Amino acid sequence: MLEDAPARLADVERRIAAAATAAHRDAGAICLIAVTKTFSPAHIVPVLAAGHRAFGENRVQEAAGKWPPLRERFPQSELHLIGPLQSNKAKDAVRLFDAIHTIDRPKIARAVAEEMARQAKTPELFIQVNIGQEPQKAGVAPAATRALLALCRDELRLRISGLMCIPPLDALPGPHFAALAALASELGVHGLSMGMSADFETAIACGATHVRIGSEIFGQRLPPPREGAPGPAASPARRSG
Repeated sequence: MLEDAPARLADVERRIAAAATAAHRDAGAICLIAVTKTFSPAHIVPVLAAGHRAFGENRVQEAAGKWPPLRERFPQSELHLIGPLQSNKAKDAVRLFDAIHTIDRPKIARAVAEEMARQAKTPELFIQVNIGQEPQKAGVAPAATRALLALCRDELRLRISGLMCIPPLDALPGPHFAALAALASELGVHGLSMGMSADFETAIACGATHVRIGSEIFGQRLPPPREGAPGPAASPARRSG
């Protein structure tokens, strides 16, 4: 139900505060990104009206289709790209998003740097790490993260705020979150974009600064149907935020 989203948001905020307290952390230092992929403006407006301002989308094209009117109505809202980015979408990504969490290879870093210079915009940037080293998943390998960070900082003059990861679906998330936190500390970056609906409290215990939560706020989603095919079943929680 659309009207349930603000109450769900408040419950998630309470859980974040409790997890932060348990970890001896300040809940105010944890950014809750409400993940709105596949949800319509009708689903999003009640959460915006409740005062929440940080939202996440997985696809540049989907964000371009629904967020400009929402941001005219709620100009203080901020938008985070949390899905894979293709180099041919860098122009729109820099134009639309306040933060990009998925810098994962030199080609993307260069494309984003060029667009940031061209548009005179400075979205917050995270490097996505394939922390579980899964061949089908986006992200730089942990061992190659230092080199990508050096490219971003030294050659492209990009300010990298932190690291992002999505743990393997069939593994306990805690060790992967801890590994990302250790890598961030080793590299001297402080942001940790990790934790979704199924595991954000574990992520907070491991130091997450940004948690990406969708279904716990908006309810379960169905992926958009492929052209000419019936829509598949709902995605597992860790995949959907």
